Amino acid sequence: MSADAGARDPEARLAELGFPLPDVAAPVAEYVPAVRTGDHVYTSGQLPFSDGHLLATGLVGGEVDVEQATACARQCALNALAAVKAEVGSLARVRWVVKVVVYVASAPDFTAQPQVANGASALLGAVFGDAGKHARSAVGVAQLPLGAPVELELIVEVD
Repeated sequence: MSADAGARDPEARLAELGFPLPDVAAPVAEYVPAVRTGDHVYTSGQLPFSDGHLLATGLVGGEVDVEQATACARQCALNALAAVKAEVGSLARVRWVVKVVVYVASAPDFTAQPQVANGASALLGAVFGDAGKHARSAVGVAQLPLGAPVELELIVEVD
């Protein structure tokens, strides 16, 4: 992670990394993708949708391996950033990634939830530099909506 990454335009940095910002994923129930209150944006849980389809389904440590789940966590982060951008107009307004919560649908003996969550954390650090260093929880759960292996919530501070 480059210390100057946060000084660049985050959307340009995403493109450099080969991860263009997707369209905001449509909610799968009655909620909005993100809400701003004061100088913070809270995203709803984001699933690993890409082009309208889940990247994978199933339990991590079962039908989904750690590498696939890590890619899913990265896609969830991209979808959360798209929701943030839709709420504030530009990712350049993000001053700090405050907190990331990653839920991992886990097989009974799976305990590498932090490794899966690193897919999101590494992307946020690469895009925002020091402003991408965040508090984080990585939580194993029995099931997630639509059979997704990973879900992510993001809290950012904006100007």
